[in-house]
Amino acid sequence: MALCLANSLIYCEDSNSYDQLVRYNWWYKKGYMSSTGTCFDIGAATSQSLNEFTRRQKLFAEEHHLDFNQIDFLKDEDLLKEFNVYCSSEGVAGNGALMRLAPLPLFFYQNPIKAVQYSGISGQITHGDEKAYDACRYFGALIVAALHGESKDQLLDKDFYLNHQPWFQDKPLHQDVLNISQGSFKKAGGYDDGIRGKGYIIDALEAALWAFWLDDDSFEKGVLDAINLGDDTDTTAAIYGQLAGVYYGYQQLPHKWIQQIYAQQFLEKISKWITFYSQKQTDVPTPNPVPIPLIKITRETTDPNTSTSSSSDDNNNNNNITSPPIDSNPQYDQDFDEENTSSSSSNNDKLTNNQRTDDEQTETQQKYVEIPITVQRTTQNNQYTTSFTSPPKSPEKIIKIERVYDSRHRSLNPRRKFKFV
Repeated sequence: MALCLANSLIYCEDSNSYDQLVRYNWWYKKGYMSSTGTCFDIGAATSQSLNEFTRRQKLFAEEHHLDFNQIDFLKDEDLLKEFNVYCSSEGVAGNGALMRLAPLPLFFYQNPIKAVQYSGISGQITHGDEKAYDACRYFGALIVAALHGESKDQLLDKDFYLNHQPWFQDKPLHQDVLNISQGSFKKAGGYDDGIRGKGYIIDALEAALWAFWLDDDSFEKGVLDAINLGDDTDTTAAIYGQLAGVYYGYQQLPHKWIQQIYAQQFLEKISKWITFYSQKQTDVPTPNPVPIPLIKITRETTDPNTSTSSSSDDNNNNNNITSPPIDSNPQYDQDFDEENTSSSSSNNDKLTNNQRTDDEQTETQQKYVEIPITVQRTTQNNQYTTSFTSPPKSPEKIIKIERVYDSRHRSLNPRRKFKFV
């Protein structure tokens, strides 16, 4: 679900609760973003909320004479405002709201007020209790503070809420969440002192912060301590990992664990997109921004004044249905198909397959370079086009490539086709 949330943020370039629910539902019903291709585990609260979401979609489509088969791609702002995204029953306070949260505060960390507000809303759309809302707000604020370089002592200070009250827009925390922020998790005996990694969001948050407090600055120790509490072990460790991962950084993660991660390069690219868009959430310019991701291409040195080809995809699209997002199925992440281009020139630039070996690159004597790219997305006739353009002042020959998706296959993640224009 964290990947669903991350992809939604990247695609919408903002927090869109409706789109988040759509993607959660794809995961639940179709295995979207799952490492196994199926949803192999889901909490009762989340499944009930997603089933309610589907029910509301059906009613909404009938009331507004919309095609239910296209309701996932709804983009009309007025209709989206009318749709009630809070699909949870009252009193639902499971830990599932916390375990997926990190992409939101990462995305908005340069705007702490937004980060905290959206963190709360993100949890509330599937877990309707006030405790779930405030636990997500508090945990989102911790992640933002860690990204701003605060020390562990500052993060776990009993006055953290008071010290960051403007981030919460002076809205008080539920007393159970406030107790945690004031140090209820600081129990050296851990399990013997009542720390439990259970499905209740208050217990789970307390357990994760206990592991962070006593991890001896070791991500590995913290994860194992969280797991060894028993009960809902994977969720407790996932909550711990979000904060500890931000605090310690990627380089401090156990290398032996990183090597075992499924679709590692895909996850790294998603992370880079989150990083890229996080820089756009502030009015303060960043030095030498580098658009992400980097694509390996072959280029030839030519006259610096070489002109670029222009895109013809500037037509307006008035449909109420959006088309597929940038996200891709991990199995296609490094497996691009090329469409054959005109053979009128033997010096045509070609998009290379990232899986080529160094020996193959040497044999063909091609020069591979990594360049920053910008991305422009357009829709026309229910097709979705992403245009990648190399820097306009490059001293080398500039190319532009496009990939096109049919919106009817949005949830199927079709094989990507690239063509030169």
